[in-house]
Amino acid sequence: MGFERVCSMIQCTKGFQDFTRPVSNYETDAFSPIFRELEKLSGNRYTNTLPEPGVLPHGQIAVDIAFRVIADHIRCLSFAIADGIAPKNDGRGYVLRRILRRAARYGRTLGFHEPFLYKLVDVISKTMGDAFPEIRNESRRNNVKFVIETEEKAFNRRLEHGVALFEEVVSGLNGNVFPAKEAFELYDTYGFPVDLTELMARERGLTVDTTSFKELMEEQRKLARQDYEKKKSTVSVVTEDLQVEPTQFVGYDNLEAEALVTAVRSVTAYLDPRTRQRAELFQIEQSHEFDVILDRTPFYAEMGGQVGDKGLLGSAQVLDTQTQGGVYVHRCSIPLTEGQKVRAAVDVPRRSNIQRHHTVTHLFHWALHEVVSREARQKGSLVAPDRLRFDFNHPEHLSDQQIADIEKLVNERIKENAAVYWFEMPYADVRGKPNIMQFFGDKYGDVVRIVQIGGHDKALDGYSMELCGGTHTRTTGELGLFKIMRESAVAAGIRRVEAVCGQFALEFIQKQGEQEKAEAEKARAREQEKELAKQRQAAMQSKAPAIAEQLLAKQQGKVLVSNLAEATPDLLRAVVDALKTKVTSGVVVLGGATEGKVSLICYVTPDLVKQGKHAGKIVGELAKICGGGGGGRPDTAQAGGKQPEKLAEALAAVPRIVGS
Repeated sequence: MGFERVCSMIQCTKGFQDFTRPVSNYETDAFSPIFRELEKLSGNRYTNTLPEPGVLPHGQIAVDIAFRVIADHIRCLSFAIADGIAPKNDGRGYVLRRILRRAARYGRTLGFHEPFLYKLVDVISKTMGDAFPEIRNESRRNNVKFVIETEEKAFNRRLEHGVALFEEVVSGLNGNVFPAKEAFELYDTYGFPVDLTELMARERGLTVDTTSFKELMEEQRKLARQDYEKKKSTVSVVTEDLQVEPTQFVGYDNLEAEALVTAVRSVTAYLDPRTRQRAELFQIEQSHEFDVILDRTPFYAEMGGQVGDKGLLGSAQVLDTQTQGGVYVHRCSIPLTEGQKVRAAVDVPRRSNIQRHHTVTHLFHWALHEVVSREARQKGSLVAPDRLRFDFNHPEHLSDQQIADIEKLVNERIKENAAVYWFEMPYADVRGKPNIMQFFGDKYGDVVRIVQIGGHDKALDGYSMELCGGTHTRTTGELGLFKIMRESAVAAGIRRVEAVCGQFALEFIQKQGEQEKAEAEKARAREQEKELAKQRQAAMQSKAPAIAEQLLAKQQGKVLVSNLAEATPDLLRAVVDALKTKVTSGVVVLGGATEGKVSLICYVTPDLVKQGKHAGKIVGELAKICGGGGGGRPDTAQAGGKQPEKLAEALAAVPRIVGS
């Protein structure tokens, strides 16, 4: 019998003394604090009413249902996220995302249109913290709140669009069945689980065509499976009908070994016709490759984030190494023969680079806990020859100072040239030891492999100790140098760090220096251009008064028109500014042409503006003649054109346009 049920039996009967009240899990101290907080936030009251069979929930009954759903779901969300599960689009993360969205949808019944679920986490912490101490940890609690709020915000945006589509479909219905096509669109486009669409439909007295919806879902899955079947041959192995023994891995201490070919399988690969390289997307041309299984191998198969080894099996090039059920499968470029003896040789420089990046991953993980938070848990990783990638839960981006501190700690450990040990122990001897990193949800056998940095061999006294099956360097000094390339977000509450070590760190720093130098050169060039522009402007300003005097000397009547030949727009403005103080009543139109473009400017004195003259309209008409356009204020306006050869024609039209 569950905890809540026992509580309800005791509390709802006053210690088994009064059996007149209904026994309900929600009428207990396990839920009432959440209800009280919801009442404060929403302004609604919880009255413990229950729906009647066959009657759509409405009024207070609908409100009470929303209270119960939200209270139940926020507990699940808080505990699961505190345990390290994040909402996402697959696996248990998808279940969590659906729970959160259902709770957010019920929040609309209580009048919530902004994120509110995260505000209930503190209540869960206070009421359930004794039984679930993880939720009382401030860092974890803040992370739970951050993840829930971020998910709520994202879903609310989708919900607005989805509800609008739902209402649009409902308004056009002739019957009482919500069509499957639109239900599928809500699911596929707006992230609505079909049960959420069914809930919204039931509130309107409708049903959803779930039979046709399932057919659409199956059609989508079929297409996805077809696409997967096309892609998987480039990254996976096929051994279902091969009767072979598990492969003996000897690659921790040996990078070459004599081996016997126990099985060979021809597989289809897809090539990019332009590069003749294996492609995972948009495969066009087919080619044949071969999965080769050996009785023993030094090749490390892709596991735990570490990529598989490459190298040679005799003369056959090994393109990748994967594993299935303890069988190591070598993807080769040419076939081998069953029973053939071969020399298996790992690509040593590539393996060495992979090992460096794996060992430095452990150092980074240790430094992350030292600098940022011991609650930062690994959520995924990639260990490749040229880089490492490390995903972890944390509510905000790492600051520049935190990144610098992590780099400093790791590089200090590299300079110490500490020993790196690996050894096996019974899992029972290390299970639950907080100083040995082991991951929630991972399945460990009776015997586990420990990778320890620092301390003494098999003494479990290193500063970094993790359960790990990967390959590593013998000392930290082999890593050379560690450098973080970038830090970013990959999901709500999940951060990603990409980093390099050894020669790749030096290359990155050199490239970074070159980029910084190039940026500095660009900045200097921009400053020089600004200075030259200022000088040109000053020169034009100095010329403008003299040009204005020359134009005034030639002025006849109230219209002053002049072609200033190669004048720029800036010079035209400067001349007009000089004329404004000298022309008491009139219209000034100036034009110029530079770099194949026409520039025009018009100035109308205040008295003529009052009479209806408009500089913007005048200059706009002139620009049309030159194949352009423009306009502006009644007193001053500029325009341009694309036909310099028509500038003279445009200026000749000024008297006509001004007089019209």
